[in-house]
Amino acid sequence: MLAAGPVRGDAPPDALAKARAALAKGDGIAAEVPLRLALQRGLAADAARAALGEALLLQGNRREAREVLYAGDFAPESAARGWQMRGRLEMAESRLVEAGQAFDQSYRLNRNDASLWTDIGRLRFIGGEHAQAIEASERAVKLGPNDPRALELRGLLIREQFGLQSALPWFEAGLRIAPNDPGLLGEYAATLGDLGQYRAMLIVCRKLAKVDPGNARVLYLQSVLAARAGQTTLARKILLQAGGALRDMPAAIMLNGILEYRAGNTNLAVEHFDRLVRLQPDNLQARMMLVRALRSRKLDAEAVQAAGVWPNLELAPPYLLQITGESLRAQGRKAEAAAMAERAEMDGQKPSEFLPAGQPLGVLAIGYNDAPNLASNAVPYIRALIEAGDDGTAIAVADRLKLANPGAAEAWLLAGDARLIANDALGALDQYGRAALIRFNLPTLQRIDHAMRLLDRDADANSVVARYLRQNPGSPQALKLLSNGRAAVGNMAGAERIEAALAARGLRNPS
Repeated sequence: MLAAGPVRGDAPPDALAKARAALAKGDGIAAEVPLRLALQRGLAADAARAALGEALLLQGNRREAREVLYAGDFAPESAARGWQMRGRLEMAESRLVEAGQAFDQSYRLNRNDASLWTDIGRLRFIGGEHAQAIEASERAVKLGPNDPRALELRGLLIREQFGLQSALPWFEAGLRIAPNDPGLLGEYAATLGDLGQYRAMLIVCRKLAKVDPGNARVLYLQSVLAARAGQTTLARKILLQAGGALRDMPAAIMLNGILEYRAGNTNLAVEHFDRLVRLQPDNLQARMMLVRALRSRKLDAEAVQAAGVWPNLELAPPYLLQITGESLRAQGRKAEAAAMAERAEMDGQKPSEFLPAGQPLGVLAIGYNDAPNLASNAVPYIRALIEAGDDGTAIAVADRLKLANPGAAEAWLLAGDARLIANDALGALDQYGRAALIRFNLPTLQRIDHAMRLLDRDADANSVVARYLRQNPGSPQALKLLSNGRAAVGNMAGAERIEAALAARGLRNPS
């Protein structure tokens, strides 16, 4: 794939310059052409390896990129970039350890490259090292204040850390520098949509479609916009235009399921929701939609099976309890149905933080003991300990994970979960608050809200939810929390206003 031809002495001297200029514009095809020609005319393979590998990655051709990037060494002047491209390839294929090793090698050769720090930030975020990802993104922006990718990553992490509203200036800053950048346009449009600024989102989507006609995300965002406006037929039509481009995108699978359910195609809806639950077993929203769809088809045994152990969890969402209870009642299991109905009537929107472990405790213990500081081993083990009621061990294991991964918000949340189960709401709140400094997203908000209300700090909880809503005004879950919170302090008029707004948007159920 990367063999130089006979040296004819007429290899284009500007081939690498042309390729690098095309790569800077994100055009992998335009970069590949001069490189292939130069190789045919005698350019050394090692000199072209990094640039050609990058060009192939831009085209999504990971198989050939791997053949090129690992077929030999890199020329000294391109070695840092070559190792970086190996890291990008490994990260794209979810080999995070190998990606980190490649980025480390690139860092040894060039410590002050903004694009490398952007890649490092993305890797850290994917690996759950949220605080370290933030640090990397800050360094990337400092080194490359006009680098669109660095500004895009900073915006994404700001969105996770502080909320939608705070992220907008970062995307806008990037678009002032690169007004036709597809990545920035896509994130800007998505953020505007989540903020409820639909007209602005549509304008950005149209521009994205113009500068990148094949961008499937445009169709997804336009379909979301139509779905939010209640135009189910139009939303389905738009999404179908994407073909298979969005087949493995979880949000698109969920949208497909919702649209088919709305259109009365319950069988298709079940297929979409079931596939998403298999891909993401901890996606509670998808699981609730699957149970709902099965219940609507009167497949009550299947609905109860799909609900699994989730309704048995202490903090299962009321809507899941309600629909699972309906299926139990339809099967004649009246006592179980009554118990679930009673639990569903409990006030408050409760977070579903205690996820089932999925494997026997003994099996998880073996894996944990092999590598106790590895989150992928520790997290399910902690969940299993919480399920088993072993509070003391769960806290100890969670604290060890937290010390080993202080930048991982998930580690702090689990440490809080273990304390909450042990009836230490104040200790749990402290852990949740530390997680919020790293990543203040909806699961973190739900935990803080629940812990504060257990401590009879309803007014404080309402203030935290209101702060979250200032950044994320379109969040139905947060609006429901605030509605219940206002009712808890006797502000029934305020609660009723929120309920009316939620009902107008068709968002009162599922919760």
